[in-house]
Amino acid sequence: MTTPNTDQLVIVTGSSGLIGGRICERLKQQYTVVGLDIQKPESPVANVEYLDCDLTDDKSVDAALATVRNSHGRHVASVVHLAAYYDFAGEDSPLYHDLTVEGTRRMLRGLHAFDRVEQFVFSSSLLVMKPCEPGEKLTETSPARAEWQYPESKLAAEDVIRREAGAIPAVILRLAGVYDEYGHSLPITQNIRRIAEKEMESYFYPGDAERGQAFVHLDDLVDCFERTVQHRGDLDPFETFLIAEDECLSYESLQDLIGEELHGVDDWPTIRIPKVVAKAGAWVKDKAAASEQDRPFIKPWMVDMADAHYPVDNSKAQKRLAWVPKHRLSETLPKMLWHLKKNPRQWYELNHLPLPNKETLKELEQMSLKSEKQHA
Repeated sequence: MTTPNTDQLVIVTGSSGLIGGRICERLKQQYTVVGLDIQKPESPVANVEYLDCDLTDDKSVDAALATVRNSHGRHVASVVHLAAYYDFAGEDSPLYHDLTVEGTRRMLRGLHAFDRVEQFVFSSSLLVMKPCEPGEKLTETSPARAEWQYPESKLAAEDVIRREAGAIPAVILRLAGVYDEYGHSLPITQNIRRIAEKEMESYFYPGDAERGQAFVHLDDLVDCFERTVQHRGDLDPFETFLIAEDECLSYESLQDLIGEELHGVDDWPTIRIPKVVAKAGAWVKDKAAASEQDRPFIKPWMVDMADAHYPVDNSKAQKRLAWVPKHRLSETLPKMLWHLKKNPRQWYELNHLPLPNKETLKELEQMSLKSEKQHA
């Protein structure tokens, strides 16, 4: 393999994660790629150089970037900054500040030691946006309003980029929830799990079930990052894009699709309940959990967001990045559920979900056998 010129160097932070690994795999075909992470991936991408880097530590960041300069020169085509802290538990953590916010600041300040950095791409979140009303769509000019610690930290990091980037052109990608054919999206897989196991919570919703949230397929997301790097010379010094599919399934539609695929019920009952009741129930279940593994996914703070509506107008990304998503959640969901039915144990483990009881697991395995007979 011919090594690309050093003026085509791309640095990827958070390179050991699912998204980081896929981006490294794609970009290495055109660029020299150096991945920075607190630990190397279990399955390293061939022809990608990995460096240990703790973004919460000044010396670690400075040392990693010094190694990059010594090995690859002082010209960087793009920095894809994915590293951040994320926890659905919704609890306070110093890592939101130390890693997501200050880690971004450390990276930018360290990059100023290079002669030229053509682009800094920040992986933000669609959740920094203020939800809109039915009939509307979010655009890059829509107002921001973070609802909890994770999007708050992303907004704070965006502000750091505005103040610290200096002459480095910056791109903010506000990403929708990411998924693929195996799941890899906690909100989606938890919803699937509740319906697969026929949990009581799967029949109740403390908000308007006609509202929903846009998502983006992992393959389309990787394509978006590639196009963002490719178009770095065509973009303004500071750009923001909303990255999501055109489709925004309502919570009710998502429930119906899952229920039909798993249980043959094309209209899964979804009963609206008062938020105060839902919050009380979530609090009781959380406190009654016998272990950390038994703690429920739904937390009281999530109930307040049940009416949030996040459909996206992605026309700016289509025009400026030539990016058009090729997948839709409604079309991928049957494939996701097929993998669940094909190998329930593997699917639960892959999505970091506790295995159901033996009776439910047996029922899921029987679905697999039934599915195989139908396709024989």
